[in-house]
Amino acid sequence: MSFLFKNLSLLDPNWKEARGGYEVLVEGDTIKEVSSKPIKSKAATVVDCGKRTLTPGLIDCHVHTHHSEVYINRMEAVPLTLMMARSAGRLKRMLDRGFTTVRDAGGADWGTKTAVESGLIPGPRMFISCRSIGPTGGHNDRNRRTDFTGPPCLCCNGMVFIRCIADGPDAVRKAAREQMRQGADQVKLMVSGGVASPTDRITNTQFAAEEIRAAVEEAVAADVYVTAHAYTPRAVARAVECGVRGIEHGNLLDEATVGLMRDRGTFLIPTLSVVHAVIREGVEAGFPAELREKMFTIFETGTRVVEMAHRLGVKLVYGTDLLGAMHRHQLDEFALRGEVLKPLEVIRSATVTAAELFRREGEIGVVAPEARADLLVVEGNPLDDLGTLRDPERHLTVIVKGGVIRKNVLP
Repeated sequence: MSFLFKNLSLLDPNWKEARGGYEVLVEGDTIKEVSSKPIKSKAATVVDCGKRTLTPGLIDCHVHTHHSEVYINRMEAVPLTLMMARSAGRLKRMLDRGFTTVRDAGGADWGTKTAVESGLIPGPRMFISCRSIGPTGGHNDRNRRTDFTGPPCLCCNGMVFIRCIADGPDAVRKAAREQMRQGADQVKLMVSGGVASPTDRITNTQFAAEEIRAAVEEAVAADVYVTAHAYTPRAVARAVECGVRGIEHGNLLDEATVGLMRDRGTFLIPTLSVVHAVIREGVEAGFPAELREKMFTIFETGTRVVEMAHRLGVKLVYGTDLLGAMHRHQLDEFALRGEVLKPLEVIRSATVTAAELFRREGEIGVVAPEARADLLVVEGNPLDDLGTLRDPERHLTVIVKGGVIRKNVLP
């Protein structure tokens, strides 16, 4: 199939403004031509955009497809069949919001990715981490203090399927190799404490430097990269010095560590929306009240770190980290970042900068010849009002993923 999009205002994130008078020709799953002059094509179906804005599809770089419970420990009662059924609905709703690509930051496997790629499940293009890797007693360790052995297998329930425990450089190296054998596009490490883990503090630094380096060495050898869950300057600095490419969260960063990230070319993936969602409605959704209190230690600092990182030149990427029913807040990240960033910078974090993190520049996140045909047609101009991206029911009129029109409500 081929489509010719006409009568539109083109918002390519590499530009500083939306430009009228452009036309875009899609052939198969690829953008064939982008021109400020009329494009001729006898075979293409014309899509008249009615002077609406055409943008690249959005990219969320921190989702958890399989985390269908707000409190992850409750995944222990979820069989894999139910987990996957819930994931199918979550993936479709992500696409319906305009996310044509997502990076799963721990949990989704090659089977989920294959189901989407083969059309069995409608959803965004996926970059997967398979199981996240963490040490005993760390953010990845969900064992109760009365448990002295790990689970009998890694497939008996949803909680053990989405994460693994490794201690020592050799074990971490093996775990990283196993995730890559299973098709991981990136390796996910837990290098600091977290909110949802019951037996550690957010300020904990997890994994020794030699353990982190072991994972990085294996990732580099396989031509992928390591991304790391981390909040504090100490945890982030050690991860960066060991060669980690992306830092997830980073709510407690200071200027010195942000400067180190900039100098090393490390990407920051803040996840403000999950913090706000858990504080607002976490307990009602099953999140333990005592763990919710930990969230207040990172609540006030999130937007400050986003502003500081942007000001000091760190590359910011869009991420949400929403679990369970809170996934409906996936688009709230635009408003939260918009408090301290200009709309164009927020949009770039969800398009071109995300593509750079993936090393897929020119392939996704842009409207350009030879790029994937992932496109949105939006009522209004997101550069004037980010709210146009936050209300897909009202403002999102066309969704194209890989050259296939998934939604078209143009009059």
